Amino acid sequence: MSSQKSFLVALCVLLLSSCTIFNPYVDRRRNPGVADVAHLYSGPSKPDAPVICYNPLFTGKTKLQEIADAECIKQGTGNYAEFDKKTYFDGKLLLPNHAHYKCVTKRNEKE
Repeated sequence: MSSQKSFLVALCVLLLSSCTIFNPYVDRRRNPGVADVAHLYSGPSKPDAPVICYNPLFTGKTKLQEIADAECIKQGTGNYAEFDKKTYFDGKLLLPNHAHYKCVTKRNEKE
C-alpha cells in the first residue's frame, strides 16, 4: 500500500474515533476476583472519591462536576462532589489530566 493510501486510512480511522477519544471518564480499575472491598479498586478512583481523566481542551469544569456528582450518587456515597485537586500529565496521552473530587452530602438550600 502506498504511503498516501496509508495516510488516508489512518486519517479516516482517526476521524471516526475522534467523537469518543476525548470523552472524560471516571478512572476506576478493579482487581478481578477480589472479595475484600478494601482491595477491590486499584485505580485512583474510590467510591467516595471519584477521579476523572479528561483533556482540558475539550472538557470544562461544569462537565467534570456533572460526572463527579453522578458518580457520587451512583456509588451512594453522597449527593455532591467537592473539587479536591488536579494533577497534570499523569493520565493517557489524549486525556492527560486528572480531576480529584470528594463525595459529600450537601443539604438542599430550600430546607
